[in-house]
Amino acid sequence: MPQIKIYTTAFCPYCTMAKNLFKQKGVTEWEEIRIDLHPDQRTEMIQKTGRRSVPQIFIGQTHIGGFDDLNALNRQGQLDHLLQ
Repeated sequence: MPQIKIYTTAFCPYCTMAKNLFKQKGVTEWEEIRIDLHPDQRTEMIQKTGRRSVPQIFIGQTHIGGFDDLNALNRQGQLDHLLQ
């Protein structure tokens, strides 16, 4: 399974929904980077993604985007393939 990285903040409902979707898919481990606790990581996230909102999700080296993007991949049946 590829490494999953999620940039989050403490009070982010979309971050929680993304983690819950991963759990539904049987994923129990990911690297969570709290940009509210580590402002330097916020800068890194913006440089990598061009986005300021959270969550920002990576599966392996692929930038998925936010929860809506992740959920769209799931609805299209493509998320399972990325998680293999």
